[in-house]
Amino acid sequence: MFSFTKIVVASHNEGKVREIRDLLVPLGIETVSAGELGLDDPEETETTFEGNAALKARAAAEASGLPALSDDSGLAVAALDGAPGIYSARWAGEPRDFGRAMEKVWTAMSEAESDDRAAKFVCVLALAEPGGGVHTWRGEVEGEIVWPPRGGKGFGYDPIFQPPGRKETFAEIEPQEKHAMSHRARAFDKFLAALKSGAEPRA
Repeated sequence: MFSFTKIVVASHNEGKVREIRDLLVPLGIETVSAGELGLDDPEETETTFEGNAALKARAAAEASGLPALSDDSGLAVAALDGAPGIYSARWAGEPRDFGRAMEKVWTAMSEAESDDRAAKFVCVLALAEPGGGVHTWRGEVEGEIVWPPRGGKGFGYDPIFQPPGRKETFAEIEPQEKHAMSHRARAFDKFLAALKSGAEPRA
C-alpha cells in the first residue's frame, strides 16, 4: 500500500507540473518538481510511453530519495501513423517551441494527403519509490486535429486538439474543465484508485 505526503513531480515542463500539482492538491500531497530540486532530465531512451515514464520516475526517486511521479505523454495522429507519439516534445526542438511543432504536424498531415484528422492524446503516469518498484497507469482521450491553432489556456499541442463533442480546443477550455476530461486525468483516475484501494496497482 502506498503511503506518502510528499512527492517529486519528475518534470521540468511547468505546464505539466502545474496540472499534476492541481490534481494532487485535494489529496493533501505536497509536490516539488524536478526543476525545483535541480535534478537533471534523464535521456529518454525507451520506445514506449510506459518505458520513458518509468525511466524518468526511477531516476528522480533515486536522486531525491523521495517517491517520484512522472508523466510521459504525447500526441498520436492517425494520418501520421501515430507520430509524433513519444517524440512529441522533441518535435518542438530546443528550446521548446510548440508553435513550430504544431506547424510541423499540420505540414506532415498535408503532405500525407489524408483527410483523416483523428488523433489522440496519450498519458502514462509512473510512480517509483526509492529502492522500490515502478508502477504505471495509462490514459487516453480521442479527438481530432484542427487548424489554425486556437486558444491560450493550455500548453503543448492543446491549441490544435479538439475533443469529441466540443467546438473548443483544449487550449480554449477552462483548465479545471480540461483537467476533468484529459488523458492525464484518466491516467490519474487509475492512479488515485490504486492509492485509495491499497491494492497492487495496474496499468
